[in-house]
Amino acid sequence: MIHGLITTRWGKEMPVDGIIAVNDKAADNPILKEAYQAAAQDKKTFVWTMDHFNKVKDRVLSSKTRYFLITKSPLDMKTILVDWGFKPSDVKTVNVGPGNDRPGAIKLGDNQSFTQAEGDAFEAISKAGYKVDFALLPDQHIGDWDRFKSKFGY
Repeated sequence: MIHGLITTRWGKEMPVDGIIAVNDKAADNPILKEAYQAAAQDKKTFVWTMDHFNKVKDRVLSSKTRYFLITKSPLDMKTILVDWGFKPSDVKTVNVGPGNDRPGAIKLGDNQSFTQAEGDAFEAISKAGYKVDFALLPDQHIGDWDRFKSKFGY
């Protein structure tokens, strides 16, 4: 979830003061949590469970700190943005990074394959007013949700 590409390449494209990674497994695993925090040494970094994020989301929204919000799963991002109504006023685009090839996944590009359930999450995020953009790196943009949604029946 957090690695050099996040802190260097994306950090230059979208300057932020901190990173919030929301993933239950990472937050509950001290080794993973420490590794993610170490990868972003120059940024205030939090690794939280979904439940914890839900409890503090209003404080995150009201903070003057500009955070880069990361989830490992599009389903988690959909829960945060759509189901919980987390809507930062200055965020209009959700960037989708890697998606592993796996059975039943639809391949959109190199290291960008997603299941129907993930496609449903992208559709819900899009309908909530966000542009869903697929790019592993800022200069490796393969398209937005409108380009790919027909592959998922939309």
